[in-house]
Amino acid sequence: MAKANANLWADDIWRRIISKVERMNMLIGASFPYVSYDGKYNREEADWWTNGFWPGLLWLVYRETRDDSLMETASTIEAMMDPVLTDFYPLHHDVGFMWNLSSVARYKLMGDEVSKRRAMTAASHLAGRFNLKGQFIRAWNQPERVGWAIIDCMMNLPLLHWASEQSGDPRFRHIAVAHADTALREFIRPDGSAHHIVCFDPETGERVEALGGQGYSPDSAWARGTAWALYGMALSARYSRDYRYIDAAQRSAQFFLAHVPEDGLPPWDFLAPWEEGMAMDSSAAACAASGLLELSLLLPESESDYYRQSAENLLRRLNDRYTAWDNTAEEAILTMGTANRPKMTHVNVPMIYGDYFFAEAIGKLRGMRDTFW
Repeated sequence: MAKANANLWADDIWRRIISKVERMNMLIGASFPYVSYDGKYNREEADWWTNGFWPGLLWLVYRETRDDSLMETASTIEAMMDPVLTDFYPLHHDVGFMWNLSSVARYKLMGDEVSKRRAMTAASHLAGRFNLKGQFIRAWNQPERVGWAIIDCMMNLPLLHWASEQSGDPRFRHIAVAHADTALREFIRPDGSAHHIVCFDPETGERVEALGGQGYSPDSAWARGTAWALYGMALSARYSRDYRYIDAAQRSAQFFLAHVPEDGLPPWDFLAPWEEGMAMDSSAAACAASGLLELSLLLPESESDYYRQSAENLLRRLNDRYTAWDNTAEEAILTMGTANRPKMTHVNVPMIYGDYFFAEAIGKLRGMRDTFW
């Protein structure tokens, strides 16, 4: 009965998502939205790391409604990123975020060979960033960051697993597993929290230090980083069935759930000192909810129900307090996200990846299994 009630609730929220995305499509169209101010999403350049989330959101809805206008917008956005692939220099570690949710999504839904080629090109670039000595995928492009790796990159690994499946070439998978093993060893702490940045000597591969990055300090617990660890390890476990990744995902899940406030809205860093007007991050909760649902599929029913129920509880709290359904002046779905509190960049504002993960998690709660990761 409880599961049936959850499905009815999720169906109702899904109808709201469809209506909202259809309206967003008319307002935003083929562009690269990132954060919303005064109800309007800004626009980024074609190489920005979040540029897969808007087409991904369109494809989530299109797969059920078959609304051609959504398909056309998502396809146009994907093509608009082609100069980034051919230019090469703007490419970075987040090509999974960009082309999993655009090109892999379109290939899965439409069987389009051009989209497959784009995603394979992006996967080849990601594989090319692998540091053999350190067994990690390099983050960012600045010369001083040549030995840096970040927890976010766990979410880019599905592009490599997909590339191995499509090509029959295990090299991509080997790199994904090697990076996940390094993250397991060097990033995720015993309590399930995670470092944002770990620096290695790029010549020897030896660990040098951890950095706070977008978290409060090197030893704190950036909320979205915990969500990346939870969801990313669950995705690696889905592809590999390696119990070590399931265990890591469970530890990160327990840490997240033990520290998230009652209203479901995490502070930007779980261990940062509380302050007036604290930066909060709804995107971390939405991502964690989708990760919890992914994790639930990997476990026996005696354990999976706990994670499924925890995800539903998070989503209900977000929906009750931090959605903009009734605000027709707001283009976004989910409010109160924070991009980078240490730099005071986009604090307590809607963000496109919060919208995506919220919709994806609601879809999973309704029974969607085959995501674009």
